[in-house]
Formats: sequence, C-alpha cells, structure tokens
Amino acid sequence: PLTVKKHLRAQEIAQRCQLPCVYLVDSGGANLPHQSDVFPDKDHFGRIFFNQARMSAKGIPQIAVVMGLCTAGGAYVPAMADVSIMVKEQGTIFLAGPPLVKAATGEVVTGEELGGADVHCRKSGVADYYAENDEHALDLAREAIANANRPKPPKSDSAILPPRYDAEEMYGIVNANLRLSFDVREIIARIVDDSDFDEFKALYGRTLVCGFARIHGQLLGIV
Repeated sequence: PLTVKKHLRAQEIAQRCQLPCVYLVDSGGANLPHQSDVFPDKDHFGRIFFNQARMSAKGIPQIAVVMGLCTAGGAYVPAMADVSIMVKEQGTIFLAGPPLVKAATGEVVTGEELGGADVHCRKSGVADYYAENDEHALDLAREAIANANRPKPPKSDSAILPPRYDAEEMYGIVNANLRLSFDVREIIARIVDDSDFDEFKALYGRTLVCGFARIHGQLLGIV
C-alpha cells in the first residue's frame, strides 16, 4: 500500500540525512482486508520497525507522539521509540482493543483502562512523557529533539542563564539528619542553568529521578 511506501521512504531519507524521526501516531494498525499486500514483501510493513531499530542504534533519535488509538502494528512504533509521549485521555497503546479482550476473556474494559496514558506513563513504563493535550505533546517533542545527544554549537557566555534560585538555599533543603528524605528536584533547580530540568519518566519509578539539564551551557543527563 502507498501509505507503507511513503513511511518507508521518509525513514530512508531520515537515515541517509541523519535526521530525527518524529512519529505522530494515531493508527488502528494494518487494514486487514489488504494484509496480503502489507506483510509478505521485505520492503513492506515490518520494515518500518526494522528501520526504527537500526536508526536508534545509529543514534538517530526516534520520537513518538501518541495522539490517538494505537493498535496492533501501530503500538510497536511508540514502544520502540527512544522517546514516547502520550496525550492524556486521548492516546492509547495496546495490541488488541477492548472488543477483542471481551471476546477472548469476557472482561469489559475501556481503552483508557487497557492502555491509556496513565497506564503506560505510571505503570508499564512504555511511555516517557505525559501530555495534557496535543499542543503540550508537540512542545515535549520539541524539547526531546533539543535534548538529543547530537553535536551542537556551544552556547556563548551571554546566552547562559544562571539558576533562578540561590544555591545557599540548599542548606535549608537537605536536613542535617541524612536519614530524612528531601526533594532532589529542589537541589537540581539550584544547580542547573535557568533552573530548567527536563525530567524523564516523571510518573514512573518515582524513587529515582532522571532527566536532562544544562550546566554552563553544557547539556547533560542527571540521575
């Protein structure tokens, strides 16, 4: 089908030119009446996932924004992406939807309960960022591209913004008794440029804080 050929052609150009791939995913999977035209050829549907894995291995960012239903083959794209963003109460990821679950097990579930943003951002860890709406999701995708590990010209000293909060305040955040917990994000905010910290998987595995920031203009990862 032409849709698959267009997808593969776009990936081919991205791989050749070392361009990040941004997938705006809203797909019910393959058109099953035409599946004989989709699966058998080496340059058809499965090649999409092969290309995605190869480009990720080469350091070409693969970013998926789940803006609607992602079923069957459509579910693999965000699952295999380097960064996966889901829109609240709108994006879903599952191999089989509620009708098939009911037919197979008799259980009645909604799409949101089966594979919504809350499920994949908080429980399964498939998705990395939780977006409030489409606009927020696209903003997160832009940030993901900006934070990608790709060569960038160094920032001039005049473009580097100091932290918004005084570093001396850290003494009031960390208790003298180190057995007591504290919010490490408050410490990070007093160290990094402009106190700007892009937290990765903020809702998943919350005992560990990971993300991206800059110190003196240098992009780095924080664990």
